[in-house]
Amino acid sequence: QVQLVESGGGLVQPGGSLRLSCVAPGSIFSTDHMGWYRQAPGKQREMVAFISVAGGNLKYADSVKGRFTISRDYAKSTVYLQMNSLKPEDTAVYYCASRRGRPSRLAGDYDNWGQGAQVTVSS
Repeated sequence: QVQLVESGGGLVQPGGSLRLSCVAPGSIFSTDHMGWYRQAPGKQREMVAFISVAGGNLKYADSVKGRFTISRDYAKSTVYLQMNSLKPEDTAVYYCASRRGRPSRLAGDYDNWGQGAQVTVSS
């Protein structure tokens, strides 16, 4: 298992924006699909967004469509999650993850994880 490194979490007011970043080793980034997950207290981890290894296949949870955008920068081996119009229900620990092979929404299918970034949306 390879550790991914996340940054960019924090406290933001409702309606605000944050951008999360996740850096992966180049050997991983060039071969893996990337996903962002979140886990709120007392809830299961859920997929928020997915981007395929080539960047052409994007998926979002219904709850974040139109507000969140996933992207990847191959030169920096970094995947981003731009979060706009944040709501209190977006409060959670956010994780990036990677896997090879077929795309998947299942957390158990992902091989490599970040340490988690706390996002708190509150006035």
